[in-house]
Amino acid sequence: MKNKAILIVAGEPNSIFLEIFFKSLKKNNFKKPIVLIASKNLVAQQMKKLRFNFKINLIDTKKIVLNLLTNKELNIINVDYKFKKVFDKISESSNLYIKNCFDIALTLLKTNKFIGLINGPISKKTFLKDKFFGMTEFFANKTEVKKNKFAMLIYNKRLSVSPLTTHIALKEVHKSITKNKIIDLVLLINEFYKKKLKKKPKIAITGLNPHCESNYKTSEEERIIKPAIKYLRRKKINSFGPFPADTIFLKEVSKKYDVVVGMYHDQVLTPLKTLFGFDAINITLGLPFIRISPDHGPNEKMIGKNRSNPQSLVQAIKFLDK
Repeated sequence: MKNKAILIVAGEPNSIFLEIFFKSLKKNNFKKPIVLIASKNLVAQQMKKLRFNFKINLIDTKKIVLNLLTNKELNIINVDYKFKKVFDKISESSNLYIKNCFDIALTLLKTNKFIGLINGPISKKTFLKDKFFGMTEFFANKTEVKKNKFAMLIYNKRLSVSPLTTHIALKEVHKSITKNKIIDLVLLINEFYKKKLKKKPKIAITGLNPHCESNYKTSEEERIIKPAIKYLRRKKINSFGPFPADTIFLKEVSKKYDVVVGMYHDQVLTPLKTLFGFDAINITLGLPFIRISPDHGPNEKMIGKNRSNPQSLVQAIKFLDK
C-alpha cells in the first residue's frame, strides 16, 4: 500500500472537477503520488482561466516509476480531446474522450501500482444514456461483477448510508426490493468495514413505507425486510430495524449506528447531505479495486466561476492517502 499511487480520472471535461482538483492539491500535502488521466491541453487552459499555476509532468503509461513522482507537479496521462472552448456545455461530444480515459484507468488498475481510482463526475444523460443507472453499475459491468454483488456506499466516518436501489424511478422501487438483495448488500457493507476499516459495523435498515406501515394487508416490511434482518442476525451481523426513515437520522438515534441502509436513493442520500454537506464520498463496494467519486455532479452552472467547494474530493483523496 505504501508504494502505490492514487489514480484519478477527471471525468466530464465541462464540469467543476478540475477546479476542485487544483484547489485540493494547492491546500493539502498528500503523501501518495497522484496520477491524473485527462487532456493535457484542457488542464492547461483551465489552469490559466482559473489562475492556478502547476507544472505539468506528462506520464508514459508504460514507464510509470512511482518513486519518481511527487505532487509538486501535475502528473498527467494525456488523453487527446478536441474542445471548442475551455468552459463549454455538456454534450455527447466528449463521450469518446471519457470512454478512452476510463479504458486507460481500468487497464492501469490491473498493474497493481495504484491503491484505487477516483473519478470526476459524469453526465448520466449524455455518457451513460440508457445503458446504466449510474457509474456504480458502469464499473460493475466493466469488471464483470455479478448482479447484487456490488453497491453504493456514501461514506462519512461518523455515519454512512447505502441505498438498496439507486437511480430508478420511485414507482419501480417496491418491485426491486427482495430479501436476498438486502442480505447481499448488508454482507458487502459488513465485509468492507471489517477489511478496510478494521471495524465490525452496526447497520440500521429502514422500512419502505411511512412509519414502516402499509394500508395493504401485507407490507414490504413484513414480507421482505424483517425476514432479511432476522437472517442477518442469525449470521451474527450487527443489523437492526426496520426503522422509519423519518426518525432514523435523528441525532440520538443515528449515533448508535455506523451505516443506514435505505430502500431507495433519496431516502438516505438527502438526509446525509443535509447533515454533512460535501463531507462525504461515494465508494463502490464489490469491485476488484477501491473506486471513489466525490459526492457531487458536474455542476455545469458553476463551471468557470472558481467558487466550488473541494471538500468531497479532498476527503476522497485522504481516504486513499493512508
